Amino acid sequence: MRKTAVLICPGRGTYNAPELGYISRHFGAPALLAEFDAYRAAQGQETVSALDGAEKFSARLHTRGDNASPLIYAASLLDAQAISADYDIVAVTGNSMGWYIALAAGGALDPMAGFAVVNTMGTLMQEHLIGGQVLYPFVDDNWQEIPGKRNELLALVADIDGRGGAVLAVSIRLGGMLVLAGNDAGLKAFKAAVPAYDRYPLLLPNHAAFHTDLQEPVAAEGRARLGADLFGPPKTPLIDGRGAIWWPHATDAAALRAYTLGAQVTETYDFTRAIQVAAREFAPDVFIVTGPGATLGGAIAQSLIAIDWDGMDSKAAFQKRQLENPVLIAMGRDDQRKLATR
Repeated sequence: MRKTAVLICPGRGTYNAPELGYISRHFGAPALLAEFDAYRAAQGQETVSALDGAEKFSARLHTRGDNASPLIYAASLLDAQAISADYDIVAVTGNSMGWYIALAAGGALDPMAGFAVVNTMGTLMQEHLIGGQVLYPFVDDNWQEIPGKRNELLALVADIDGRGGAVLAVSIRLGGMLVLAGNDAGLKAFKAAVPAYDRYPLLLPNHAAFHTDLQEPVAAEGRARLGADLFGPPKTPLIDGRGAIWWPHATDAAALRAYTLGAQVTETYDFTRAIQVAAREFAPDVFIVTGPGATLGGAIAQSLIAIDWDGMDSKAAFQKRQLENPVLIAMGRDDQRKLATR
């Protein structure tokens, strides 16, 4: 009997030095990659193959939006296609840029249409590079929410936003963390106002103020460049950044495009809610996260812990479950990849 699974696609920041060569290492030179390369070459951009096959990882080169986005898309979509038939994918979601990948993995975009969307939006983000993002947690070391901490941070964000020209807003709700986005004044004010904790507040390199109204120029240009003919209804249910479900045979493709190139770009992306809706509505046996990287594991686990899903109420309980009967499989980890692939 096949296990049910929710497929989760990663966003920016997941292709780093350890991931260099990820595509060639796992897939060689698939025909789909040649199509991606031809598209990039026609745009005068370095090919995905060349970026993935570089002799050394370069943060300046590989983390740029116009390069990171297609790299992550290609790696993630190829991973999705490599999942064993032992799993029945009952829903697909993603984090931030991972929504574009989810659209392709769920069948609302064909692979090349998905590549056009992600390459276009990644390039526009890089060209405009409006604002930035910073990450800060509100959970303790056992991934349990510190009482009052989240509300304290939200109140601080509200206080900073609009003060002396500062712009600051919640960009992504990411499990036990908030990703905040804003202009330079807003980010500096936040970093000065919160206590340093481990590596936090963490400024995310080469990231713009994603999922805020600062990105409206990017969204508008994306709508101008990406036609309605690219989008269709999904073949598998999709869970978006509000926790809304787009069902096969009940999705208006024009509405899906409008969300993807509108609210999805300019409003808070609630990845936490997407995971919690996936758990409650589809009750999967496992959650499978495509590569590259494996940085979403903590956020997914924290989102599940927050609703005490399947009896997991802490990091310790999650880790115990992982040892006994894994509920989360990260394809970017060699020790877990074999559990998901055919």
